[in-house]
Amino acid sequence: MNPLLILMLILLVISGIGLIIFILLHSGKGTGISDMIASSVFSTQTGTSIVEKNLDRITIIFAIIFIVSLLVLMVIYPQGSISR
Repeated sequence: MNPLLILMLILLVISGIGLIIFILLHSGKGTGISDMIASSVFSTQTGTSIVEKNLDRITIIFAIIFIVSLLVLMVIYPQGSISR
């Protein structure tokens, strides 16, 4: 296995797990894990919007890393077979 393949696979796995975690942290209609965390840390509505904006940014970053690493893997191994 070449180092580029190992790096792309590690990035794919880490970004996939991070994407799942940060999507689950988003609140839906005022009830969610991020709402519970934000209400315990911030007591105002502006704090909650700051937390949501940061969650959005982090989620977008993980999604971009996931898509780029997936596309690089598709270019490197178009047939889907990794030969030893």
